[in-house]
Amino acid sequence: MALWRAYQRALTVHPWKVQVLTAGSLMGLGDIISQQLVERRGLREHQTGRTLTMVSVGCGFVGPVVGGWYRVLDRLVPGTTKVDALKKMLLDQGGFAPCFLGCFLPLVGALNGLSAQDNWAKLRQDYPDALITNYYVSDDTAPARPAFLSPDVPGMGVLLT
Repeated sequence: MALWRAYQRALTVHPWKVQVLTAGSLMGLGDIISQQLVERRGLREHQTGRTLTMVSVGCGFVGPVVGGWYRVLDRLVPGTTKVDALKKMLLDQGGFAPCFLGCFLPLVGALNGLSAQDNWAKLRQDYPDALITNYYVSDDTAPARPAFLSPDVPGMGVLLT
């Protein structure tokens, strides 16, 4: 609990910095989990560069973009009622998520060395499935998410969006 309280204090004092670091840390941790538990690479075959790339994407793109969006969303729909949460969810999933994925996927493709032509082809192939999967993953949690995760627990929306 002491660690959580320290995190909350840091978040209050430096919200933007903590949000960016949280997003980067979560994306890096997600890549480590993916490589070790899903791909079963083992420590010797772990691709450290890939993990560092994901940390960079989290700190340089996901954290600032999602954090900025949640600030805009809280200004557009002030309040924390269930109706407010539903409005935020509709704006988030209907407007932000499609745009975010349309930027995120090509960014990762470019960082992975894809040519512009290959990146466009990959986006056309992967975008529909990524968007549909986003709606499946966030369906149960999205109505409550903006109300309690934005902006009090920055970075967590990355996992759910």
